[in-house]
Amino acid sequence: MKMPAALAALPQPLYFFDGQCVLCSRFVAFCLKRDPEGRLKFASSQSALGLRVLEALGLPHDELDRTILLIENDTVHTRSTAVLQTLRHLKGPARWLHPLILVPKVLRDPAYDIVARNRIRWFGRLDACLVPSPRTRDRFIDL
Repeated sequence: MKMPAALAALPQPLYFFDGQCVLCSRFVAFCLKRDPEGRLKFASSQSALGLRVLEALGLPHDELDRTILLIENDTVHTRSTAVLQTLRHLKGPARWLHPLILVPKVLRDPAYDIVARNRIRWFGRLDACLVPSPRTRDRFIDL
């Protein structure tokens, strides 16, 4: 989907994630290690910025904990597309998964939804949002 003009000033690429989800936080840590140039920026969906973006995109707040977003090139990617487009920015074998983007969303997103619905049961929930290290703090927006 096209990004609304109200969000044009956001740094890009910007990845929104559930800051209390263990799986989501581990994925962010995975990305941080494999993005040595520091191109990817991150924000928690629960942050004030995350809530503002959801509102600007017209996404319901009850999807906050199940939908990740990647804002890049003035486009908003959601769900499986957001994950696969994020992998494109990483170094090493992880980026080899990006060609899965050729699989139609109608097949990818149901798999994403199964993981999204069960991730807390399978991986757990953090008591508080992910806290970045001093070395990576500048990669996080709206802490």
